[in-house]
Amino acid sequence: MEVIATIDLSEHEQAELARILGCEVDNLQEVLHRYASAALQEYISMFLGQKVFKRGRDILEYRLFLLVQKAFNDKIPDEQDVSRLFQTTSSESRSLIRSVISKYQYQPKTALDRTIKAVLQNAVLDSDEELYTVTINSQNVVEELNRQLASIDGSLTPVKKKRGSVSIYEIKASSYSRLCEKFNVNIEGENG
Repeated sequence: MEVIATIDLSEHEQAELARILGCEVDNLQEVLHRYASAALQEYISMFLGQKVFKRGRDILEYRLFLLVQKAFNDKIPDEQDVSRLFQTTSSESRSLIRSVISKYQYQPKTALDRTIKAVLQNAVLDSDEELYTVTINSQNVVEELNRQLASIDGSLTPVKKKRGSVSIYEIKASSYSRLCEKFNVNIEGENG
């Protein structure tokens, strides 16, 4: 069902909203459409009595869950994105993301898998050191990669932060290979 709504925003509000959402003002309507779908789904679920929450935290978790599905193209957002949208600190955002992954563990599995695949596809091989490096801005994704490695083979080397970097991580070639195998990522398609 298509629903059309109109909202009044000043030029200043449009510019600020575009900055927050990371888009151009000309693309704001298209970007807002994804967020509007998530918001409308939240209201419909409440109206139909499918999701009635008493705690504010539960509402935020469900809201983020819907945003993952509708606005983030079924991928887990990083802490900075969540902080920007929810006006939370990095640690609050990390906790909120972790709660969504845990509470809605079966529904966001596709989103988590897509996020991990994207990380693996963006990794670049440093053949001198037999390491893959990749930028990961979400500690939850790093934790999930390491959980997956542990489930594959507890003797594999975990994903580790590159020394002296803020969000560049190193994945040993053996660990990378096993993750790619598990998530059906073609190693020939690597960026390195």
